[in-house]
Amino acid sequence: MKLKKGDQIKVMLGKDRGKLGKVEAVFPQDNSVVVTGVNMYKKHVKKQGQDKPGGIIDLTKPLNVAKVALICPQCHLITRIGFSGVGPKKVRICKKCRKPL
Repeated sequence: MKLKKGDQIKVMLGKDRGKLGKVEAVFPQDNSVVVTGVNMYKKHVKKQGQDKPGGIIDLTKPLNVAKVALICPQCHLITRIGFSGVGPKKVRICKKCRKPL
C-alpha cells in the first residue's frame, strides 16, 4: 500500500467528496484507510452499567484506498505515488513534481 499514516489526502468519491483530511490508520489487508473527520456515522450504544452510559456516538469508518488521492506536501497538488531508489534506500516520490514525499 502506498499511503501511510499522517499523509494528507482528498476524498474523490462518495458522500464526502472534496473533503480533505489526514490518514489516521492504514489497513493493508482490507485495502482501506481511516481519515479524520471523513466517513462519519452515528451508532446507538446501549448502557453498559453505571460507569458506561448509553447514547449516540460518532464513528469514523474506513474508506477504500481507491476513493482517496494523496496531496503532495511540496507542490500541494493531487498526485499519484511513485518509488525511486533500490533496496533499503527506496523512497516515495510525487509523480508531478518528482520530489520525495
